[in-house]
Amino acid sequence: MENKKIVVIGGGTGVFTVLSGLKKYPVDLSAIVTMADSGGSTRILREEFGILPPGDIRRALVALAQSEKLLASLFNYRFNEGGLSGHNFGNLLITALERIKGDFEKAIEEAGKILNIKGEVIPVTLKNTNLYALLENGQIIEGEANIDVPKHDPNLNIKKVYLKPQARANKRAISAILKADVIIIGPGDLYTSIIPNLLVQGIPQAIKKSLAKKVYVCNLMTKFGETNNFTGPDFIKEIEKYFGKKFLDYVIFNNKKPLASRIAKYEKKGATFVKYNKKDFQREKFKIIEGNFLRKKGFIRHDPIKLAQTTLRITNS
Repeated sequence: MENKKIVVIGGGTGVFTVLSGLKKYPVDLSAIVTMADSGGSTRILREEFGILPPGDIRRALVALAQSEKLLASLFNYRFNEGGLSGHNFGNLLITALERIKGDFEKAIEEAGKILNIKGEVIPVTLKNTNLYALLENGQIIEGEANIDVPKHDPNLNIKKVYLKPQARANKRAISAILKADVIIIGPGDLYTSIIPNLLVQGIPQAIKKSLAKKVYVCNLMTKFGETNNFTGPDFIKEIEKYFGKKFLDYVIFNNKKPLASRIAKYEKKGATFVKYNKKDFQREKFKIIEGNFLRKKGFIRHDPIKLAQTTLRITNS
């Protein structure tokens, strides 16, 4: 019997969390990763080498790594001094491999071999594009990094985000989506990690066409400057705005509020715990799966194993 095919769509730490849990189980994994990143090491490499953004690719590769922990740590190592200050070793390696192989996807494949990854990592698009946000006051913010860490008034709501120039989907991403048994969207920063994938031409259409079960993992916390005071229904409404209504089959919500001691530093940065009421979804066709999905300690993130086990139950239902 063939392993079930699971596609995870997103970027940043959200994709890392989902993949690092699922890789422990007998499934075929594909990570479709946003190409809108424009901050830090990635920004410099994009500007100086004309390479597609390697940052989110690197995180997904490390999440799927089955190599020694030291090698995975090496990929994530960030230089703090000298001319390489701010650069991740993994970003530099992917850039070097792209120069050697003459192709970004071949560079990812070679990096995957080094890390002995379980599954595949696929850029959502192979076109160089940038993310823009239109704020409620009409101001336009250019670049994922400037949306992610706002220099503008973070109290202003985001009216919409878009890519410029427009980008067409990577054919390998389309193929993986159409072959999938389950598609997981999120968790992750809504406007900078999740929605940029849905802005790529061909991706929403492929997800709609796919016979896979579609699952959205809602965030645990809001993010000041992006999702100020959002509740569960707000996240769903925004996802549907860029995709279309009634495409989700399942939504996973965490119903366990973190301890005050854990949540305090987030609240100082304007973040709030994401609340929801099942009554708000009575007319929706998707099924809500709720439970305690919190990691026991550290950063307020989903527990990778709990998410993986829930995904497997959905896959086999």
